[in-house]
Amino acid sequence: MAKRTAKKTAPKKAKARPTRVRADADKLWFMYRKMSEIRLFEEHIWDVYTRGLMPGLAHLYIGEEAVAVGTCAALRDDDYITSTHRGHGHCLAKGGKLDRMMAEIMGKEAGYCRGKGGSMHIADMEIGILGANGIVGGGFGICTGAGLSAKLRGSDQVAVCFFGDGAANQGIMLETINMAVIWNLPVIYICENNQYGEHTPYQNVTGVADIAQRAEGLGLEGIIAEGSDVLEIYERVSVAVAKARKGDGPTLIEAKTYRFHGHHVGDAQTYRTRDEVGWWSEQKDPIRLLGKYMVAKKVANQAELNALYEQVEREVLDAIEFGKDAPFPPPEQAFEDIYA
Repeated sequence: MAKRTAKKTAPKKAKARPTRVRADADKLWFMYRKMSEIRLFEEHIWDVYTRGLMPGLAHLYIGEEAVAVGTCAALRDDDYITSTHRGHGHCLAKGGKLDRMMAEIMGKEAGYCRGKGGSMHIADMEIGILGANGIVGGGFGICTGAGLSAKLRGSDQVAVCFFGDGAANQGIMLETINMAVIWNLPVIYICENNQYGEHTPYQNVTGVADIAQRAEGLGLEGIIAEGSDVLEIYERVSVAVAKARKGDGPTLIEAKTYRFHGHHVGDAQTYRTRDEVGWWSEQKDPIRLLGKYMVAKKVANQAELNALYEQVEREVLDAIEFGKDAPFPPPEQAFEDIYA
């Protein structure tokens, strides 16, 4: 089969419709701060990894920040999310703390999972983070179960399942979305199509041009969203959340996005060109796009945006020091929090 790579054309959008949800100035500042947190956290994780301060691999979310932030900006603290192996951005967007996340990634007891989960397994039940997951498609069942729980308890909570284009080809997607449809569950399935399943262009292993097309066969609404536009993601997800809270069932949203770095730190990226990466990073940087919008709308000026970015970087550096200074879990904890 001839090698195919992701096209450098703007992602196709769904049919235009009137905007129903608008972000006010406070929400715009919140989104800009959260995307900056994720970007700077991930940039420093690269350094933490290369300095040998963390075990395991690091899968960076740089370039995809708009999807996590636009989605979680539409949620409440008591709503649920399930995450992926590339989960730092989801956790931060949902309210995860920089210091506890950094400690967890470094394997320290002060981390969210007492240092036992590491980079791919951060969870915080108090704010609805049901866990990042190292299994491709591992969040489908957990999130659908959370939606069933919300319905049985009569709450108006919703559950959001983040998954990648690779996970869209797992059989569990069919099984769980089918359950959500027939039981009318308050679940939103968000596919972060970053163009590659690890090192493979998604077009080479996916039988449809757009993963959102699969919604038609599964019996729910499928929406394509510009994954670099945090405002579009926020609008699309807000509509889906309102629909779910009313008891009108699940939605599948495909966010066309791109990871600016490799699958993991150390990935040689021989499967894509520098021109392709450069085009996405120059034309589709979600932080830069939101910043331009805020300046154009006179919500902020560039100096204010720069000052916020610098403040966030100081907070990330403080989190690194917190993680470095935190103790490792004592050896006897190896026999706790396990199943026999």
